[in-house]
Amino acid sequence: MKVERELPSSEAQELLELTVDISDKELAPRAAEFEEEGRFPREVFHLLGETGLLTLPFAEEVGGGGQPYAVYLQVLEELAARWAAVAVGVSVHTLSCHAVSVFGSTSQKQTLLPWQLSGTALGAYCLSEEHAGSDPSAIRARAAHDGGAWVARGTKAWVTHGGEADFYTAFLRTSDDPRNGISCFHVDAGSPGLGAGAPERKMGLRSSTTAVMNFDDVRIPEDRLIGEPGQGLRIALSALDAGRLGIAAVAVGIARAALDHAVDYARERRTFGRRIIEHQGVGFLLADMAARTEAARATYLVAARRKDSGQPFSRQASIAKLIATDTAMAVTTDAVQVLGGAGYVREHPVERYMREAKITQIFEGTNQIQRMVIGRHLADS
Repeated sequence: MKVERELPSSEAQELLELTVDISDKELAPRAAEFEEEGRFPREVFHLLGETGLLTLPFAEEVGGGGQPYAVYLQVLEELAARWAAVAVGVSVHTLSCHAVSVFGSTSQKQTLLPWQLSGTALGAYCLSEEHAGSDPSAIRARAAHDGGAWVARGTKAWVTHGGEADFYTAFLRTSDDPRNGISCFHVDAGSPGLGAGAPERKMGLRSSTTAVMNFDDVRIPEDRLIGEPGQGLRIALSALDAGRLGIAAVAVGIARAALDHAVDYARERRTFGRRIIEHQGVGFLLADMAARTEAARATYLVAARRKDSGQPFSRQASIAKLIATDTAMAVTTDAVQVLGGAGYVREHPVERYMREAKITQIFEGTNQIQRMVIGRHLADS
């Protein structure tokens, strides 16, 4: 079903129409096959780069699309409604460019950022480790200063685009200071000693490559330190606030796809002489699914508008991520229920949507972490 959107300009309207057109023609026809085979769709990211959809929320003067976050997130939702893995990839790329965009030096913004936003480069975000997921302060992978460069050693886990990216925004421990001991680096994919492990075998988002990244005495030029030494945790948390909005939009796209498929099925499937959508038990279930999906969209738009206007939005980002991803899980589960036995087999995509929805409750901070963030804001208000 077409979403009635409130957009700030005719340019934004045209951008959403372009997104829908590309998504329908280039993403939707490929999604099931690529997901089944676990094949990374690099050519799709090239296409999104060529059309300007890969770098929307960054300033035009550095190569971005100059769009408000509220518009960018609605683009993500449209992408996710056809192929969630691609939308997640766009969100991760945006997350990976955030560090240089906000905390980079003038030189880095003039050299690194235009390349990151060229449409041909694809970024990855190296924060988590096996023992440091929800608690990034527990990072152990290290970088030590040595002869005009930093030398990195250790392992980062759960890296989206691991082994596929052109650059990695990596967070490494540079001192034992518990609060200010982590620093942020831009690491080129071809750096000697940097290697990816075998892709993880995942329940969903199979075409989005996730892998361990090994840093084996990787030399990082001194000018690739982003921000100041010890500023990494601040940079990471700043990026995650925006990244959580990206995942919220992706989750709404998944929920919407599941709802649309369930409604179409319920209009066609007949039992006891009537379409099943006319049975109150099914009709009410679909109504609840629609209400939850629209409410989730509203939460991410509220947070995005606060971000666009320069207001604090950390609490609202956590609320949006929590509500939207829990909604995606509930709506996709109910979509399987509406289809009955048909929903449990791969001939219909709703079982895939349900598998994809689950990870949205986990990455970019689990929903338990979001509740902690929201609770702390309440305690401090």
